[in-house]
Amino acid sequence: MATKGKLAKVVELVYWKNMGKTGVVFTGLVVGLASLFQLSALTVLSYLGLGILCVTFPLRFYYKLLELLRWNPEKEQPFQTYLDEDSSLTNEDTVVLVEKAVLLIAFALTELKRLLFIGSITDSVKFAVLLYLLSHVGILTNGLTLVIAGVICLFSFPLLYKKQQGRIKRLVRAVKGFLRRIKNMFKRMYRKIRPVSVPAPDSDPAPALAPVPAPAPKPKSK
Repeated sequence: MATKGKLAKVVELVYWKNMGKTGVVFTGLVVGLASLFQLSALTVLSYLGLGILCVTFPLRFYYKLLELLRWNPEKEQPFQTYLDEDSSLTNEDTVVLVEKAVLLIAFALTELKRLLFIGSITDSVKFAVLLYLLSHVGILTNGLTLVIAGVICLFSFPLLYKKQQGRIKRLVRAVKGFLRRIKNMFKRMYRKIRPVSVPAPDSDPAPALAPVPAPAPKPKSK
């Protein structure tokens, strides 16, 4: 499917399979997002389009000149591969994407309704704590900074994991072991301090057994 092919291309970019292409995409994203601090999004998109045209127009004219001078008999422009690439979606892909988007929106609305109207006290308390922390994060920084940090982490963590895979696995195992020991310690403390249940006395105690009389002594034979 076309969707899986595009997802595979994104994975290749994130994991730096093609260093040159990933470097161009990563640099372009960071520079474009950083430009939004000084310029509007419309201005940045316009300058981005103009910058691409400043590269593609001279190359296209150069190949057209070679074609007119008969130095390029194949008559192919340098961007023919991008033009021939099929970026359209089939009817099945469109239906699948729309269904996924609708299900995601419905799930998000259901969760928000459950959290805001206290469907679960524990989850609503966690949601309130998260909103409180986000309010402080919003005071210290803005959403654009978080997006730039997210892009940098997206392109940095896979490469870091690829290079330091053994150390990261050992660190994860150590953290899991530490958390497991803390959890077991709290369980032992809870077992020690929890009250011991005492069985309730019976309402009708069993009657005491009557003493068994001692057997009579046998007469002595003469």
